[in-house]
Amino acid sequence: MKISQFFLLLFLLASCNTPQAVYDYDQQANFSQYQTYAIYPELLTGLSQLDEGRLIASVEKGLQNKSLNPSEEPDLYMNIYSEEYRRQSDSQLGIGVGGGGRNMGVGVSGGIPLGGPETYLVLTFDLIDAKTDALVWQAVVESSFDLDAAPAERQQRFDQIVQKALSGYPPKRR
Repeated sequence: MKISQFFLLLFLLASCNTPQAVYDYDQQANFSQYQTYAIYPELLTGLSQLDEGRLIASVEKGLQNKSLNPSEEPDLYMNIYSEEYRRQSDSQLGIGVGGGGRNMGVGVSGGIPLGGPETYLVLTFDLIDAKTDALVWQAVVESSFDLDAAPAERQQRFDQIVQKALSGYPPKRR
């Protein structure tokens, strides 16, 4: 019983750290016609130059896994932009004092925040039809992001974010 509780706790902690994605697409677009891509020429991600390079490497690998090939004259342009925000950690330590007797009780409690604010990154991935200059597919991915992480850990996080984003491409028609 204790082992199952441990694994449940481990699962809950791990699931809180996975990127969350929302997708949208043009219902009129024929996604089977798209075979090639290029990174948008005037890309302004809002990330540092090093992180932008890591993100582009992840995107190129992810798009090639989706059978899209890089091209000078692409069918699709990939545009990416980011937003960073901080949120206070939800983890708190609760402390309470109470007492009672003779049908009466008194209690005082409070929460002590654990850890500092957490940094989150929201990345928006746009696929734009190169011929019509129309947005045909979009993924918005929100993920926690450790600004103090080592370069290899940052690359791994970008790989996870891109994998989550591209898991919705091509869209499944409903």
